[in-house]
Amino acid sequence: MRMLIRKSLSSGVAAMFVLVSLSTKAADTDRPNILLIVSEDNGPELGCYGDPYANTPHLDRLAGDGVRFENAYVPQAGCSQSRASFLTGLYPHQHGQIGLATWGFRLHREDIPNLPRRLRAAGYRTGLIGKLHINPASAFPFDFHEITGSNFSRKRLGKYETFATEFIEADHKPFFLSVNYPDAHDPWIRQVDGIPEQTLAGSDVHVMPYMGIDPPGLRDMVADYYNCLARLDRLVGDLLSALEQSGKANDTLVIYIGDHGADMLRGKRTCYEGGLRVPMILRWPGHIQPQIRNELVSTIDLMPTLLAVAGADSMEDLPGNNMMPLFGPKKVQWRTHLFAEYHTHATGVNYYPQRCVRDGRYKLIESLLPDRVHPDNDDTLRKLQGDHEKRGADHPLRLKNAITKAKTIVRDAYALSRRPPRYQLFDLDADSYEFNNLAKDPEHADTLRRLSMKLDEWRQETEDPLLDATNLRLLTEEVRSVKTKAQARKHRWNYPSYFGRSK
Repeated sequence: MRMLIRKSLSSGVAAMFVLVSLSTKAADTDRPNILLIVSEDNGPELGCYGDPYANTPHLDRLAGDGVRFENAYVPQAGCSQSRASFLTGLYPHQHGQIGLATWGFRLHREDIPNLPRRLRAAGYRTGLIGKLHINPASAFPFDFHEITGSNFSRKRLGKYETFATEFIEADHKPFFLSVNYPDAHDPWIRQVDGIPEQTLAGSDVHVMPYMGIDPPGLRDMVADYYNCLARLDRLVGDLLSALEQSGKANDTLVIYIGDHGADMLRGKRTCYEGGLRVPMILRWPGHIQPQIRNELVSTIDLMPTLLAVAGADSMEDLPGNNMMPLFGPKKVQWRTHLFAEYHTHATGVNYYPQRCVRDGRYKLIESLLPDRVHPDNDDTLRKLQGDHEKRGADHPLRLKNAITKAKTIVRDAYALSRRPPRYQLFDLDADSYEFNNLAKDPEHADTLRRLSMKLDEWRQETEDPLLDATNLRLLTEEVRSVKTKAQARKHRWNYPSYFGRSK
């Protein structure tokens, strides 16, 4: 596997490494504890990101004490796919977890290097609280694992702090602990054990702008999504308080990310901003200067960063970047383009392979099976409708009717997402919610050509198996042949062999 971006350190960046007293092989006294906090199915709908409805004082305070990344992304907007990526530092087409673990999708190889393995080898205790959601689980040898399921029913929420305290205070060796909360995954439960104390109703909010519609029924659901985020914030606050009480807060690098965007229209399971863009906040007292940074960062950058912070052996073939140069105030040379992708979520009901790239202004999405109906479009509408009916909401949810009555540009955007052409090109400066496809605009032909060349270059350098038409055909046939979860449980996926990465 070739390295996508060659790392080079200017004298200014090298000075920053001296400032934080870290090198590739750091001394034990310099190595921080690492606390990785992961939330489910939420984009940057937080107060610190300027959201007017979010009640997230603890995460806002964390952002104020650290670095908040304005342009942070995941490589695929799906739970298993995203989690496998930040734990391996690879894109889904590289590690193989291209769909949900619950449907049998898995890594190409069990011996793919990952954070718990590498940090254990560097002398860290490793712990996981909450779901892993990657196959095979044996590839991730955490020393400590509690609350192993998804916990979407939100039971025993206080146990996240209890188990975290137990792990943090177990001994004085440096630790890596990943705490994975169930909020804000659906079902969007308004209140659990009195949390949050003050709840929002549909009349208190508007729908996230990237959906382009704002019917009352959808506001009801979005209000409870914000209630989930308020509950998440309370639990994160309890966790950070426990870290403080342990006496280890000043020696701990705290990272907070969402695993991908909300499970709403034009969010999760898409290559749109509502699916790929996530919150990312890092705090490390004395080593990270509080600030907001606008560089393009990805969760695949976490592994090279944490290996460097921990003084672990580096991996030169990782496609991500070490983010330590961004911990200080100086402007540094950084990536100019960021990449992501999509394959499937469960099976054929979600299958629609895409690749995308963005620079500082424009974003290009390429559909590998263009001009066909994207099945997840209608399935998301059906799912949201069904969830609304189960909730017994006062307002009927007529999403298709709301889309039909929307502005022309919004109607056209939904038609585009239902049957995507080969290319979708968006000017994110002028059209941050991606409603106006510029791919056929002659004035943007040069931009389309430039970004498509960048995308092809990235696919070649990361050895994208779907560049091979035979692989694309075989994957399409295989995914579409598995139609139910019962079938998936019995099915042994063959794509790792014809993707050419099994050993």
